[in-house]
Amino acid sequence: MGGLIKSAGTLAGAGAAVLLAACQPALDPVMPAGSAGYAALAASAGPGAEQAAGPYRLGAGDTIAVRVYEEPELTVEEIALDNGGVVSLPLIGDVAAAGLTATQLARTIEDAYRANYLRDPRVSVIIREGSERTIAVEGEVEQPGVFPFVEGQTLLSALALARSPTETAKLDEVMVFRTIGANRQAARFDVQAIRGGRAPDLALQPGDLVVVGYSSLRGAYQDFVRAIPVLGIFRPY
Repeated sequence: MGGLIKSAGTLAGAGAAVLLAACQPALDPVMPAGSAGYAALAASAGPGAEQAAGPYRLGAGDTIAVRVYEEPELTVEEIALDNGGVVSLPLIGDVAAAGLTATQLARTIEDAYRANYLRDPRVSVIIREGSERTIAVEGEVEQPGVFPFVEGQTLLSALALARSPTETAKLDEVMVFRTIGANRQAARFDVQAIRGGRAPDLALQPGDLVVVGYSSLRGAYQDFVRAIPVLGIFRPY
């Protein structure tokens, strides 16, 4: 009889698990996942984006100087990137600067002046003051919050800053949201695959938002376990 009770309880638990799994809302299928997710965020960073630590990349709030050789009327000694990472310059107007190095921005400005105004422009960009860089981690982590960004920071290191995912985290539904200029991108990643070496760790950028999903199946199981106060004592369920 005890075996029958145990089997019935196991079947009931399994049935509840299946129902819970079926009730979990599906993610938006438009959000890229896996290799497509890496490609989407890499593309959003624009030409020259790298997946590893490298030179300083400009972001919203940075203050720069733009000097055009032998063109003093085009030289700007101090200008800040706006909230969208854009800088407005004489004649050529708005230039998307976020995500670029100072050298890359200088080449971009040269191309813009060469296209319509100057025969052989030579431009240098100097970073006068960098703004504070942060990333944010939300969702099913032990300590959500906003953390300072450092070069070389990755998805796994960001989760470590947030004291790792909780017991109810859905590790294959970790979303990263990224804004470059006027473009808003998002992708889904499998942290278990990254930890197991089956997928590369994602290099983060300043301003990235990491959101760890919630597993209702794990949450229901944790609630069930906590509802049994003493080991070895049967209670109604």
